[in-house]
Amino acid sequence: MTVQRHAIKRAARLLAQARAAWALTGAGVSTPSGIPDFRSPGGLWDLADPEEVSSLAGFRRNPEAFYSFWMWRFRHMERAQPNAVHALLARLEREGRLQGVITQNVDGLHRKAGSRTVFEVHGHVRSGTCLLCRGTYPMEEIIHHTEIHGVARCACGGLIKPEVVLFGEDLHPDFGRAWEATAEADLLFVLGTSLTVWPVAGLVPRASSLGATLIIANRDPTPYDDRADVVLRGELVEIARALETALE
Repeated sequence: MTVQRHAIKRAARLLAQARAAWALTGAGVSTPSGIPDFRSPGGLWDLADPEEVSSLAGFRRNPEAFYSFWMWRFRHMERAQPNAVHALLARLEREGRLQGVITQNVDGLHRKAGSRTVFEVHGHVRSGTCLLCRGTYPMEEIIHHTEIHGVARCACGGLIKPEVVLFGEDLHPDFGRAWEATAEADLLFVLGTSLTVWPVAGLVPRASSLGATLIIANRDPTPYDDRADVVLRGELVEIARALETALE
């Protein structure tokens, strides 16, 4: 516990001293808000084959299975509320201690918490796009279509795909923005990600090799803990509250 307190104080000091800090967040940031992750035991990939329900090929082949698996989860994301981790990052940005957030999450909770600059590298669930005519639809309309017809189709007849990045698709353009931002970062604060999903995980060694200070907060070890200046291990909500107290 003494070691962790020391690490919290050091992390707070580094955050206070940084001039171009960015946060990189993963599923572990949103699990305290009731949104399950994918890869942990009991996660979403224990419930379904990702090739069938989370790939572009699977979506085109069997859109009913995709919508059946995802629609109630998208509805749940809409209703979820930010937790102390989201609130801390929004506060750090307001105070000028953080440039913004790069997130692998699609739930929109960083924006809901008040973060202004958010790069959503895996997309979002606010809307969807027709694969034929590229028309756009709000998520409420997509869910409504699915509840009635089992799938969401555009007026032109094309399938409407939510703006989430599926396996087999390029990352969202926000990834390019994140790539540029981390090249200029003097600190990268990594929270709630296993750092095993590429190319997003590659932002960490790149920023570190370019001289950025690295803080990693996660429940479990990551492949880049040995590069970190500070490693914070434990429940993220508790870590966020401890950091908030230390920053004051």
